Amino acid sequence: MKDASITILAKAPVAGFAKTRLIPALGPAGAAAVAMQLLDHTVTEALAAGLGEVRLLGAPDATHPAFKGYAASLRLGAQSSGDLGLRMHTALSDALATHPLALLVGTDAPALDRSLLRSAAKALLRHDAVFVPALDGGYALVGLRGRSWPELFEGMTWSTDRVMADTRARLQRLGLRWHELPAVSDIDEPTDLAHLPEGWLA
Repeated sequence: MKDASITILAKAPVAGFAKTRLIPALGPAGAAAVAMQLLDHTVTEALAAGLGEVRLLGAPDATHPAFKGYAASLRLGAQSSGDLGLRMHTALSDALATHPLALLVGTDAPALDRSLLRSAAKALLRHDAVFVPALDGGYALVGLRGRSWPELFEGMTWSTDRVMADTRARLQRLGLRWHELPAVSDIDEPTDLAHLPEGWLA
């Protein structure tokens, strides 16, 4: 399958800016180092999935050297303005303007590997949407076919344990067919560090 787009939303791995909820356990520099590992892992797996175009949209912009280091392998740009929901909807709409299938991920879930990305794209051949739920009640991946629905992203209370449940209710109201893949762990809080791959904190 080569007709899907994968968009990665990422914060620049800067101390005090990225992965701030990990700072009590790792300090600002340690949290930024984990953010860099997560970013590199996500880009590596997205490219290895072989689904088509990979885009990396950075925040606050795309000028950080960590982002520029990938410029030869993918499309690099800045995230749009607005809250997280608007940025997600805009990114998906842009991708779907040129691709029939679009996946959107952050960099929080090391379990999102190339196999899971391929499974998500395959699910979109039979569904309007696909999700990889997160164990904390959110989701680590959203994929859409054909178009993006702003109703899935507007007015959402992000970073709560209700995000996936509220999204399911919205999907039902819109009459959409969706598929959910197995849930994964996000790396947000110090207790989540147990889910990092072995050796990342060495």
